[in-house]
Amino acid sequence: MYIFIDESGINKQDGKSSIALVYLEINKLDIIQTAVIETEKKLKIKHFHWSHSTWAVRQKFIEEICKYEFSIKIAFIKNPFKSNTAYEYALEHLIIEKNITNLIIDGKKNKTYERKFKKILRDKGISVKKLKTGNDEGYPALRVADAVAGVVRFNNENPANENIKNIYHLVSKKISITISD
Repeated sequence: MYIFIDESGINKQDGKSSIALVYLEINKLDIIQTAVIETEKKLKIKHFHWSHSTWAVRQKFIEEICKYEFSIKIAFIKNPFKSNTAYEYALEHLIIEKNITNLIIDGKKNKTYERKFKKILRDKGISVKKLKTGNDEGYPALRVADAVAGVVRFNNENPANENIKNIYHLVSKKISITISD
């Protein structure tokens, strides 16, 4: 199993940040990565990124990706995102599987973040060698995590927005766990 992790809204001073964990079975990883690349070709974009995309592109990307098998776990953490305690709690309760091949986190993280994440993994009996940081260019599946984090955060902040309703409905079918502080 592969887990791709992305956060949205962690630099905001109010509202809630969302943390999205996208779970892919080993035999589904190549299928999802190829689907992301093919969808981007259809949309005539280089790489999907929630914050850089129009509503039409967001809608089509989510529609295409949600045709494939994956599951999602979500955490909402109150901003400002200063306390790592809530983040650690969320990760401890979201990452419960033992058959993990790799955990890939979007973006370069500081040493403190990595140490805390590794401690969580060790406490669960998961090898820290499975933790990797990456960018969405190297891991197309991270673009799915980015999309999901963007969808759930935007929906949480703007539930009456007409643009988000259909997109969130598609994503919500894949969510197995939601944690909120």
